[in-house]
Amino acid sequence: MPFARLASATTPTAHIGLGLAAVGRPGYITLGREEDLPDARTVDALRARTHELLDAAYAQGVRYFDVARSYGRSEEFLADWLNARPDIDDVVIGSKWGYTYTAGWRIDAEAHEVKDHSLATYERQRAETAELLGDRLDLYQVHSMTPDSPALTDKELHAKLAEAAAQGLSIGFSTSGPAQSDAIRAALAVTVDGEPLFRAVQATYNALETSAAPALAEAHTAGLTVIVKEGLANGRLADPYAPDVLKTVAAEASLGSDAIALALILRQPWAGVVLSGAATANQLASNLHAAVVDLDDDQLARLDGLVEDPRAYWERRAQLPWH
Repeated sequence: MPFARLASATTPTAHIGLGLAAVGRPGYITLGREEDLPDARTVDALRARTHELLDAAYAQGVRYFDVARSYGRSEEFLADWLNARPDIDDVVIGSKWGYTYTAGWRIDAEAHEVKDHSLATYERQRAETAELLGDRLDLYQVHSMTPDSPALTDKELHAKLAEAAAQGLSIGFSTSGPAQSDAIRAALAVTVDGEPLFRAVQATYNALETSAAPALAEAHTAGLTVIVKEGLANGRLADPYAPDVLKTVAAEASLGSDAIALALILRQPWAGVVLSGAATANQLASNLHAAVVDLDDDQLARLDGLVEDPRAYWERRAQLPWH
C-alpha cells in the first residue's frame, strides 16, 4: 500500500492531506469561496494558487495530495507541480474517475459534472489520468459510489480494476450521500478471484455528519486506508460560518474553528488521512493546527451536540450554490 509511506512519517501533519477540489476549477460549493480566490479565476491564476498551496503543504509536512478527473484541471496542476520537482519522491497521489467535468471553466454552468461509473468511462478517464500523472499515481478511486452504483456489480469493470491493481495501482472508492455506510459495506464485499478489490475508502465525516463512522471502522479493520473528506462540511464548520459551540471551543484553544473540527476527525482510530480543502495558504496553516489539538472530555461532550440527521445534512449540502 502506498500509504505505508506515511506510517513512518515523523510529522503529525503527514496524516493531513490536501485536496484540490476547491482550486482546480473556478466554481465550487464551499462557503466563502468567492472571497478566497482572485476575481479573475483564469487557468493561470488557479494554477499559481494550486502550486502555492502545494508548496506550503509539502513544506509543513503534508504528504498526501488528492485530485479527480472532475476537479477541473486539478490533475494537470498537480502534474505540473510534480514535474517541476522531480526530487520529491515521498508523496502519495490519489485521483478519482467516474465524473466528467462539464462546466467549461464557467461558474454559472448549468451542470458542472456528470456521473458515469461505466467501464467505458473508466477506460477513457484512466488514459487521461495516466497521460498527466503517469507512474506518480498511487491510488485511483471510483468517485462518489452509492449503493446503486454499477461499479459495485460490474464484473467486467472489476476485472479491469484488478488488472490495474496487479500492475501496482491501489484501487479505492469514495462515497457521498446519506447511505454512505451501505455503499462502504457493499464495496467491502467486492472480490476478484477471492481477493478484496478495494484497498482505500474516502468518505464524508465531520462534526455534523457522523453516520458513516461504524462502517469506516469496519473498513479500517478490514485493512483499508480510510481517507476523510469534507471535514469542514463545505465551510459550515469554518469561521465565520461555524456554529457557536464550535467557535467557543476554538476560542478556548486559541485556534480557528476549522482546526477544532479537523481535530475531532483525527481523534478517530480509523482515520488514516484527513483532507484539508484549503483555498488559501492561511486556511491551510490554520487547518494544520488540527494535528496538535488536545480536546478535553467537556469540550468533546459539547461538540457531540452538533450532529445532524444524515438526510437533513445531505439535503442542505445539495442546496449549496456554486461560487
